[in-house]
Amino acid sequence: MDRCECPARHPVQCIIPPYMLEHMARSDDPQVRELAISGLTRSAAVRAVRAFAQDMPALMAVPSPAAGKLRLIYDARRKDRLPGKLVRSEGEKKSADVAVNEAYDHSGDTYDFFKEIFNRNSLDDAGMTLISSVHVGEPDGSGRYQPMDNAFWDGGQMAYGDGDGRVFGRFTRSLDVVAHELTHGVQAFTSNLVYRGQSGAINEHFADVFGILVRQWRAGEPAEKAGWLVGQEILMAAPTRRAIRDMEHPGTAYVDDPDLGTDPQPAHMKSLYTGGADNGGVHINSGIPNRAFVLVAQALGGKAWEIPGRIWFDAMLQLSRQSQFADLAAITLQIAGDTSRFGKDAKKAVRSAWKKVGL
Repeated sequence: MDRCECPARHPVQCIIPPYMLEHMARSDDPQVRELAISGLTRSAAVRAVRAFAQDMPALMAVPSPAAGKLRLIYDARRKDRLPGKLVRSEGEKKSADVAVNEAYDHSGDTYDFFKEIFNRNSLDDAGMTLISSVHVGEPDGSGRYQPMDNAFWDGGQMAYGDGDGRVFGRFTRSLDVVAHELTHGVQAFTSNLVYRGQSGAINEHFADVFGILVRQWRAGEPAEKAGWLVGQEILMAAPTRRAIRDMEHPGTAYVDDPDLGTDPQPAHMKSLYTGGADNGGVHINSGIPNRAFVLVAQALGGKAWEIPGRIWFDAMLQLSRQSQFADLAAITLQIAGDTSRFGKDAKKAVRSAWKKVGL
């Protein structure tokens, strides 16, 4: 298991699923294999933080003294002791370190998105400080540290690795990855869905949805022209891989890749994963609601963060911790039925989308 997977229900949320690292651990490339094995190591201390973070998220939040946007970027210097050395604070000039600037800019874009679109003041709606650590490393079997092949939210801050340079590059490069992970923070302070099975897949789904929407909003991309690939920028180019996930076409992000294998995400309930890996399929099964959201956005056209995004944001506020896919479908359909807010076409688009994925 990796440091982002736990047999209990309190894992740190990582952008790279455990099944990808497990496949990499069988790579013919010794460096890829070594880094993947390092990534599959975890400790009792990390498990304790996981449990605390989900059970009591408010105690993990660092409030902003100004009750507004406050970003703190740290350099972990390729170690796993977080946060590291403070290298850039809110309002300070650019660093010579591109990863520092990417973490600063992308976390700022995420804050601005939730503030401007949903009037939400940071992740907890109370001005929570956005803390990020870049250049996070992981110890290997010989006691040396290697660049981490992941990015994760631990309940109080973000952590970004630099990647192995063969499969993954720098994890701060992708705005949708940064926004995905920070949305896990928003999720923790709203419905705080249990990170196992379908409720955990909805948790991952919300992170993918708002991660993509932050990117589309920042670029001003309408749904009909926007891309729906998650983490495209962090993968080293190869003909067998395009992204971590494809929201529009789940199961096609990477195919027969020598290091990653084939994307296991289903696009329909008939192919729902029911095994125990990946915390009961939290990353795997998120492909089903992801496709439903894309279908809604494409049916309605225009800016996906407006009508579809608002419907899904309201749903994130209203779901309970144990909600299942059927609950998400029902609540989004109910919310979309408010014609005074969303017009006459939204409910039809939502109903059709869920039907197309088997719900």
